[in-house]
Amino acid sequence: MKTRLLTFENTESQTLQARLATPDKQQPHSYAIFAHCFTCGKDLSAIRYISQALTAQGFAVLSFDFAGLGLSDGDFSETSFTSNISDLTSAAAYLSNHFAAPKLLVGHSLGGAAVLAAASEIPSVKAVATIGAPADPAHVTALFGSAIDEIEKKGKADVLLANRPFTIGKPLLDSLREGTQADKIHNLRAAKLILHSPQDETVSINSAAAIFDLAVHPKSFITLDGANHLLTKKEDAIYTGDVIASWAMRYIDSQDVSATASSLNTSSSVVAQLRSGDKYTTAIQARQHRIVADEPETLGGNDTGMTPYELISAGLSACTVITLQMYANKKSLPLDEVKVSIEHSKIKNAEMPSGFEDTFTRHIVLRGDLTAAQENKLLEIADKCPVHKTLHQPSQIVTILEK
Repeated sequence: MKTRLLTFENTESQTLQARLATPDKQQPHSYAIFAHCFTCGKDLSAIRYISQALTAQGFAVLSFDFAGLGLSDGDFSETSFTSNISDLTSAAAYLSNHFAAPKLLVGHSLGGAAVLAAASEIPSVKAVATIGAPADPAHVTALFGSAIDEIEKKGKADVLLANRPFTIGKPLLDSLREGTQADKIHNLRAAKLILHSPQDETVSINSAAAIFDLAVHPKSFITLDGANHLLTKKEDAIYTGDVIASWAMRYIDSQDVSATASSLNTSSSVVAQLRSGDKYTTAIQARQHRIVADEPETLGGNDTGMTPYELISAGLSACTVITLQMYANKKSLPLDEVKVSIEHSKIKNAEMPSGFEDTFTRHIVLRGDLTAAQENKLLEIADKCPVHKTLHQPSQIVTILEK
């Protein structure tokens, strides 16, 4: 994906700092807004990984710092849950005026509660996803502990949150207490996806159950098993992003997707693009399908996708299972399932120009009531899959420099 920094004004004429992530090689078919967690900001690593997954599916993602946080204007002690909702509607208005009205809202923690509350005020929104969100915003007041009495008496108090000091004002305390939104959740007609970890120690998974019970269909729940509240493990953030991206595509107009996919400026069937600021994270598109390739962190990459050799192995394994299933269908063989795993290695071979020979070790598992003769025939057919043949025979690569 590629990113750019933007600013927009909220209803209080405060300037909010934002980042817009867009697909690398095409115009986005839809726009999304990401609302960060309480006291967090747009630079949280989980937002980056989730945005990568969404842009890989053709979304553009606007993330921003709520007023009083990050680089945005405002005094955090004077903000409230209500002002967060207002900031979200301001972000939606900015997208509508400068790009396109948002169709997807994603909210993390208190940001999840905020998108549930704001969605009904943004008519263009078709889908809302929450991550570790409280059903009742008042849940956040538990983080203030003994400082609540001081906030009540003096109007504000310093509170240590996530090992950082914040000045919490009475407007925030009052708005959280008054932020009951059972009716808003129940009346929200947009599609809803609720993601939550049973190991979340900040917001209990019971909140996810409460949101799910209040919501009307279409609604879905995904458990983020093993993840913590902030999704600090990269694999958890990537998984979360992949799930949201796949789910959200169901609620995007097919004509919007096809129109942007056809605008890809290339005559090639497969396109890969990499920008210097992305390390080795590479966007790949074939027709309307998009994936990401990368290198492990040990090799300087972000580890957000398969390596090039893993993609070759994926092509061989996919071609093998498809070929075997096609043959089984044609011959009416009782093949219930076929599984192929590939191991790639470089073996020393002095006869090769490079001194090494690429070796793909293919393991095949056949499930079904097959005879030994049928299994042997299927193994023979595996060697006839088109990708297998391509890897075995000489190939030409013609390189053309285009401008």
